[in-house]
Amino acid sequence: MAQLLADPAHIPMWLRDVVLHEPLSGEHGQLGTTSRVVMQAGQRTMEATETITRREPTDLHEILPSTVVQFDREIVAAGMWNLVRDRLTDADPQKTLWVSESEFRFSNPLMRLMGALMPGIFHKQSQQHMQDFKAFAEQGTDVREARN
Repeated sequence: MAQLLADPAHIPMWLRDVVLHEPLSGEHGQLGTTSRVVMQAGQRTMEATETITRREPTDLHEILPSTVVQFDREIVAAGMWNLVRDRLTDADPQKTLWVSESEFRFSNPLMRLMGALMPGIFHKQSQQHMQDFKAFAEQGTDVREARN
């Protein structure tokens, strides 16, 4: 599952509303890589910079069942800073446990107000991304097709 999650070709298939995810420096998904991310929901477009701050192990092709895959990234957008920590472990031969933690900080008053009044919106979006990835990994469901 970690290989599938890290493959840049698959990002548009499970990451809802992604328009563009392109490396600005480094190799996609590798430690230290900085990428430009553009997402669009309806008429609203958001652009962010994502930096991979942790990826262990670096080679995801031959992961032992006992290995904990750690993938952290920092996302910066207008008025917002977000740190995402993902941990993937084998729960059994057919299941993967994916634990994701997110920390948000807001620098502009509008985003601070939105974060205070609607904290669940950020949790709901993260949960939706995880469910979309699960549907993609298990059934091959492409979020772009589900919208049409």
